[in-house]
Amino acid sequence: MRIDKFLKVSRLILRREVAKQLCEDGDVMINGKAAKPSSEVNPGDTLVLRLGRKRLTALVKEIRPYASKADASKLYEITQDDTVVQEEAHD
Repeated sequence: MRIDKFLKVSRLILRREVAKQLCEDGDVMINGKAAKPSSEVNPGDTLVLRLGRKRLTALVKEIRPYASKADASKLYEITQDDTVVQEEAHD
């Protein structure tokens, strides 16, 4: 399944267009490699999403073409949830 579709089906990202833009901006990685919106995702893959100041790491557990809101969280497991602290440049 395409990563942009998986992010929407799993409800990690609520809109597919937003998922697509995150991929195009380099904010989505699959197994340590930058993901394009069309990149394939499979069970066992590790995803890293940069969402503003948050970095979310998730393990893909299952792929489904559709998931109800109640079942969406069963498609992945959050393994890490960090707030990224950006250092300010000092002159």
